[in-house]
Order: sequence, then C-alpha cells, then structure tokens
Amino acid sequence: GIKCGGVLSAPSGNFSSPNFPGLYPYETECTWLIVVAEGSSVLLSFSHFDLEYHDACAYDYLQVYNGAAQDRGNLLGTFCGHSPPPPFSSAWHVMAVVFHSDRHVAKHGFAAAYRKDACGGQLTGLSGEITSPRYPESYPNDAECRWRVGGASSGPLTLVFTDFQMEGSQGCSFDYVALFDGPTAAAPHLGRYCGSSRPPRIVSSAPHLLILFKSDFNIGGRGFKAHFYSTGECQEVFTAIKGNFSSPQYPNFYPNNLKCQWSIQLPPGFRIKVFFLDMELEGRSSLTGSCDYDHLAAFDGGIENGSLVGQWCGQDSLAPVTSRSNQLLLVLHTDRNTAKRGFSLSYVGVVPMNVSCTRTDFHIQIPVRSLAQLERSRIYLGNPSCAAQVVGGNFKIHTRFDTCGTESQKRNNTAVIVSTLYLDFSVGDQEDIHQYELQCEPKRKEASVTLIAGPDPARLNQVENLLDAQQQEQEVTVSHDIKSQDSSDIVFISICILAGLLMVIAVVGLVLL
Repeated sequence: GIKCGGVLSAPSGNFSSPNFPGLYPYETECTWLIVVAEGSSVLLSFSHFDLEYHDACAYDYLQVYNGAAQDRGNLLGTFCGHSPPPPFSSAWHVMAVVFHSDRHVAKHGFAAAYRKDACGGQLTGLSGEITSPRYPESYPNDAECRWRVGGASSGPLTLVFTDFQMEGSQGCSFDYVALFDGPTAAAPHLGRYCGSSRPPRIVSSAPHLLILFKSDFNIGGRGFKAHFYSTGECQEVFTAIKGNFSSPQYPNFYPNNLKCQWSIQLPPGFRIKVFFLDMELEGRSSLTGSCDYDHLAAFDGGIENGSLVGQWCGQDSLAPVTSRSNQLLLVLHTDRNTAKRGFSLSYVGVVPMNVSCTRTDFHIQIPVRSLAQLERSRIYLGNPSCAAQVVGGNFKIHTRFDTCGTESQKRNNTAVIVSTLYLDFSVGDQEDIHQYELQCEPKRKEASVTLIAGPDPARLNQVENLLDAQQQEQEVTVSHDIKSQDSSDIVFISICILAGLLMVIAVVGLVLL
C-alpha cells in the first residue's frame, strides 16, 4: 500500500525513500524515472544514505541506471550500507533510480537531489560521446562546461575529436577546450585548443580525464564532437602471432552505449584466422532481420571503412573467418538497452603456403616476407634436420616420403602419407611452436595442410583446413613449377616405354628364329 516512485520531469528536484527520515517499510520496491530536456544530462547526488548492509547488496539496495530501461548494461551501480553513492551524470536526458527492501531489517533510507545540466558532468562508462552545447548548431556565449571522464576501469583513457570548429585566437584566450590529465584542473595540462583544426588524439596517463569547454561573450562556432574509450578493456592493438580477447566484463553482461575496437596487426604476408569461442549479443531486428542493435563487425585492412569481412549478433554458432590481408579491425557497437553476455574469441596468424606432392615427395613453399622474423632453421618438416632452404623469395622444403618423420597411415580406407611442418616462433624460455599437418594421397597426388597447434588447440574443438582458402587467395602461384619437377613420374613413364620396346624386340627375334 506504499506509494513511491514516479516520473520526475522538472528541471530539478528531490526525492527520498518512503517515510524518510523514518524507517522505510519492508518488502517495498520503488522506481523513479528522471526525465529532463533532450540534449541535457541528469546530475544526481545523495545527501543521506542508510540501508541494510550486505557484501553483495542482496537484501535492501538502491540501483542507478543510465537511461529508462532497467537493463544490466545500463546499470551504473548497486548500493547499500551507510556510505552514500558518488554523484552521477547520465549519458543522456533520462535516468532511473530503483529502491528495494526485503522483509527484514529496516533502516532510515536515503535522500537524493537531481538537476538538469546543460553540459558537462561525470561520465563513468568504458566509452562514450561528448559534444559542445547545441552541437551541431552554434554553441552559446558565456558557457563553461566540465566533463570528468573515468572510473569504469583502471586503464588510461583515449579521447578522439571527430569534429572541431571554434573561435580562433592567439593562445586560445577566448573560446577553447582545455584538457587535463586527471579529474581536476590541478592535474597536469594536456593542451588547450581552438580554431578549426582538430586536436590530436589524446591518451591520459591515469584512469581520469577532465575536459573543460569555455566560450566568451561573442563569436561562436559549431563546437566539437568527441568520443572517449578506456584503453585496454575497450581498445587494444595486438601484434603477437596468436592471441585472444573478449567483450568488456565478459562473461558478465557488457555495458550499453559502447564502441570498442580491437586491431590485429601482423607482419606482411600473414592472414588472420579468427575463431569464435562464445557469442551472445542482442538479436537481430524483427523488422529488418539485420544486426541493427548490438553487433560485432570485422573489417579487412585494419580501418573501419575497409572491406567488411562479417557482421554478427545474437547467439549463433559461428564458423571461423579469415582476413585477406595482414590487418583486421573488430568493432563492437552496443546501444542504450538490452545487454547480453558478449563474446570471446581467439585468433592466429595463418602463414600462406603452397603444398603439393608426387608419388614420392613433398614440396612446400612459403613466401619469405610472411616469416621474415624467422631464420630458416626454425622452419622444418618432421625434425630440425629437415629445415627449409631459401630459394629466391621463398622458403622451400623438398623431401622424399622416407625421410623427415613422414609415416604411412590409412584414413577413410585410403592410404596417405602424413608429416608435420613446424614454425618455431619461440622467444627465450617462452615456447611458441605452430604445427601444420601435411597429408598426401600419392595415388591421386593430392596434398592438404591443416593447422593442428596454434591458439590453444583444445579450445578450437576441431582442426581447420586451410589449404583451399589459401590457394583461392593465390598467395603463391607456383604449382606449375613444382609439377615440372615431378621427376619420379617421368622416370616411371620412361621405364614403361623402355619395357614395351624390349618386349617388341623379343617378339620380333622369336619370329625371325
């Protein structure tokens, strides 16, 4: 029978738990939806706070959401006990506050105040967007805005300006944006910017950043638009031959309103094969059937306007994908509601190679530029004594089936020759050896190659056949050269012809006798 909660739409106001400052009632749940003018943000603060304490706030608690939807991705925090929550600033013009009490132990509750903020505020997400007041219209005169960014992670922050147009002046003494390497203006100064030239990419040394915008009494401009992200959990560059990463907070629900980027950059000649170990994002749009909401996209070439390799959402079981260059960019977009578990993936640099066989030999060619960091002794078939030779621009291995650890096996009732190609990327005491299984069917002279050890093979479930994709990409088109070297076939045919001639001579001799 307790009435509480509701919609708060005034520019500012106060609200509190039922019966405050008396004890709040048992088994109560209240939701306040704070809505201010669009284009503004909500500033929320607490003057009193006293709820039943629990380590995980499982009994009585207060939750603050960044938006209208009570979705885990919008959750800014869950609080209980005697320590008041910190001040909050919403990412847009809506904020929700939920109070819950169970059937035991009542306390005095809380008192909170909110107000509309035309600009500035505390931004605690892993990523977000910041614009000057009224952007892209001209910003107002005599404005001062402060955005304090950080608190979501312990890593540094990166700030990127995508648009910038302000009044210019010598020393930026009129209208300007000033950046500080910390939460206050007492922190080290990172720069002051004005005019129409975009500021450079800014990376903080701490997990906090202060952005100060000021305008004077006349002459304005379009203002600015920028986005920030937490370096590490939401923005990483990978240069190792293999690796893995996951969405922020995985396997817990990822935050809403994210744009995270992971860039994989390998040496020239490599291709990048990505294995999806787990995937649960918001599903496809029921109207368009497309990934219009939360989605993960991959771009070839390492830039967002590069060729789209794929775009995924929902929780489909995904097949591995391979880039067509040595750089791949993966971008995660999440919207303002409906968060899920996210994703986990691994990748491995795939070496483009040409493998063929005859009835007696294996022929292997790998472009030197693909493995420029390796000595030829680190590329071998079966054992280190069968190392590659450098011929022209390729590493080459040409070996007979009775050497280099090859063995005969029967697979699917077919006799095959099997060996293992090793690429040793080990550094110091850290072993890192990639293994490719080579298989030849001598009767048909057909070869195949499969990756059997790379990014933790136990997690890949099955070996992935790489030969078809590599040959389609035509990284090495020298198979005709190798075929011309099939000396065993030439010898076999010559023996057959010679035997036939001897038989004819013998028959003619018998007739003459």
